[in-house]
Amino acid sequence: MALLPSNISFSRQVLIIVAVIGMLLAAAYIAFGLPDRELSEPTGEPPTAPTTLANEARVAGSGVVEPSSELVQIGTALAGLVTDLRVRPGDFVEKGQPLFVVDTRALEARASETRTAIQEARAAIAEAQAAIGEARTAEATAARQLQLYRNVSDPAAVSQAEVIRAEGDAAAARERRGQAQARLSAARARLDSAQAQASSARTEIGRATVRAPIAGEILAVNIRPGEFLSTMGGGGQPFIEMGETRPLHVRIDIDEEQAARADLGADATVNPRGASDTRVKASFVRAEPLVVPKRSLTNSAAERVDVRVLQVIYALPDDARETFRVGQQVDAWIPAKRSAR
Repeated sequence: MALLPSNISFSRQVLIIVAVIGMLLAAAYIAFGLPDRELSEPTGEPPTAPTTLANEARVAGSGVVEPSSELVQIGTALAGLVTDLRVRPGDFVEKGQPLFVVDTRALEARASETRTAIQEARAAIAEAQAAIGEARTAEATAARQLQLYRNVSDPAAVSQAEVIRAEGDAAAARERRGQAQARLSAARARLDSAQAQASSARTEIGRATVRAPIAGEILAVNIRPGEFLSTMGGGGQPFIEMGETRPLHVRIDIDEEQAARADLGADATVNPRGASDTRVKASFVRAEPLVVPKRSLTNSAAERVDVRVLQVIYALPDDARETFRVGQQVDAWIPAKRSAR
């Protein structure tokens, strides 16, 4: 080692000094780098179930708040621009009340054309009927003239040419009457066609105004005036969402292995997710007949997601509308059957 003095040994002195320094650094790191493991008293008690729930056998479930009519997603039967939006979220509407209007200018133009066609067809009908009347009069006159010529007993009094001319006049009158009747039939057919088109146009104009299928509350409005709407929808989002929220319902999922223990006719205790101190009694409405895959999750580490659930519907009390909102997740406790306790 040319860099060290000749009287210093690297292996006997330098390595020992380096090792001592490393041990001191390790001891300092251990002393000052470890987390504080001192025990402290908790500042508060975790939420617990009330005595009435803790002392009774019950079945737990989770679910979501929904309208009593279930969620109604509004679409449109006609594609076009939104020209008039008549509702906002939170509005209560009656059945048949207009929600929004799609542009009807093209339909109005078609309706105007059909009205013109109806007027033309009616004029043609009147003209054909007048022609038929004239032809019948001419035919009757020619027939009487011909009959008069044929009843003359003296051949010298009427020439053969006059008889032939009278016969021609009668035939021509019959032909004109036939032509007028054909024009009348064609005009009536045009009138029927124009009236059918007018009725179709009125129906389409009526469909351009989208109306509420039920009475209820407007929950979401996802369109704006001037937007183009397609009959196939757009972006996977309904144009308007509504439902009957008086009362609200909760759809509770009960795991299939626990469904047999639940007393489905009894009231359930329900609280919003994360607000265990806000509990209400919900009355039983019905149990869905179809068991479905689990979709409402609690995010618990012990939760099983590969199960099917029985969905049970409960009605919330009227005074709970300020606490519970449509789409809100809830926790529920359902009393167990006496035989399952």
